[in-house]
Amino acid sequence: MVGRALALVTVTYLLMIPVLLLKLTRLIVPNDGYLQVVRLWGKVCLWLCGVRLNRVGTPLQDGGAMVANHAGWLDIFSLLSADRIAFVSKDDVARWPVVGILSRQIGTIYISRKRSAAARSAEQLEERLLQGGKLCFFPEGTSTDGQRVLRFRSSLFSPFLSPRLQGRIEIQPVTVAYHPANGLPATFYGWWGDMALGGHLQAIFALSGGGRVDVVFHTPVSPQDFADRKALAAYCENTVRNGLRKRLELPQNTF
Repeated sequence: MVGRALALVTVTYLLMIPVLLLKLTRLIVPNDGYLQVVRLWGKVCLWLCGVRLNRVGTPLQDGGAMVANHAGWLDIFSLLSADRIAFVSKDDVARWPVVGILSRQIGTIYISRKRSAAARSAEQLEERLLQGGKLCFFPEGTSTDGQRVLRFRSSLFSPFLSPRLQGRIEIQPVTVAYHPANGLPATFYGWWGDMALGGHLQAIFALSGGGRVDVVFHTPVSPQDFADRKALAAYCENTVRNGLRKRLELPQNTF
C-alpha cells in the first residue's frame, strides 16, 4: 500500500516537470504536447490504483464538451486515460492543498458560482471551446457512489447555446462505470458525501487490484438541435444514465 502511494506521488511530481516546460513552450509555439503528457500521467496513476481502462466508443474528434457522471476523484485518472481533455471545475478547488496546484497544471478551467462572475465564466468557456479545446464537465455538481446518476444541472449547459458557438461545437455524453474486483462492494470506487479522502485513498491502495473502469463515449449531439438548455441537459442525463445501467447490468427502474 505504501509503495503504491509513494509511486503515485513520485509519478505526479516527475510528470509535472515536462508539463510545465511544455506549457511554457506553448506560449511561443502552440501545441497540445502537454495534454499528451497529462494523459500519460493519468494512465500511470490509474494503473497504480489497480484499475484497468476499457474505452468504448469514439471521443470527440474536434473541440467540444464532454459531460460525464461523477463517482469521485478517480474519475480524473479514468477520463484522462481515455482521451486528451481538460476539466471544468468550481473555483474553490483551485484553493485546495496539493489538488489545486495539480489541477491548474493539467489545464483545468475554474468557474465561479457567484452570479456576479457568471458572465466572465461563460466567456472563458466559450473562448476555450472556440480555440478547439475539449472540455469535460460533471453536470451533477457532486459525486456519487458510482451506482446512480443524479439530475444534471441545466445551468451548466447555458454556455453551449451561445450564439458564438452555434454550429461550432458538439456535446458528447460520457458514462463512467466502475467494476471492482470480486469480493469488493460495488460502491468501492465511489467517493461521496462526507467520506474522508485519506481513508478512501488508503482503501484504494490497500485493496484495489483487478478492477476495471468502462469509459463510454456516446454519440455527440449539436446544441442547436435542442429547444433550450433544459432539453439538452435532460437528453445528456438520460443518455449517461442508460449507459450506466447497461454497463453495470442494473434493472431499468434502479434509479
